[in-house]
Amino acid sequence: MCQKIKRLKIMSGFTHFNEDGNAVMVDVGEKAETKREALASGVIRMSEECFQKVKEGSMKKGDVLGVARIAGIMGAKKTAELIPLCHLLNLTKVEIDFEYLEEEHGIRAICHTACTGRTGVEMEALTGVNTALLTIYDMCKAVDRGMEIREIHLLEKSGGKSGKWVR
Repeated sequence: MCQKIKRLKIMSGFTHFNEDGNAVMVDVGEKAETKREALASGVIRMSEECFQKVKEGSMKKGDVLGVARIAGIMGAKKTAELIPLCHLLNLTKVEIDFEYLEEEHGIRAICHTACTGRTGVEMEALTGVNTALLTIYDMCKAVDRGMEIREIHLLEKSGGKSGKWVR
């Protein structure tokens, strides 16, 4: 079997490949514009010392969660620049919230994204969470280089033909 046919069989069912097996950005031009929202979350775990410094606001680099919130918003807005086949979206909302996880010395980041458009905002929510958590790592690494970023996942999405999905 020739290489091209093998590749086509492997790629069948994937929307980001054309009939020749080449990567493409999906044409969403015929889709209806609908309100689309997504919610994603992730956790960073750290030492007790580091956790306390973040909570107290005594980290040398400043307001860790304030900076991480802005970074997460900026990350969500730049998703199409970072993920090659993502569409550039006109986001109408990006919100980053944090929750302290006392027992595990962790911080949960939650990103809520929204737009009215032809494709979903899941990737933007996931990118926002990742950027916020990476910013926390960057601002705290002098105190704890062993921090772990985990459990990044989509919590829910709504809009479009597939409607609402909840984890």
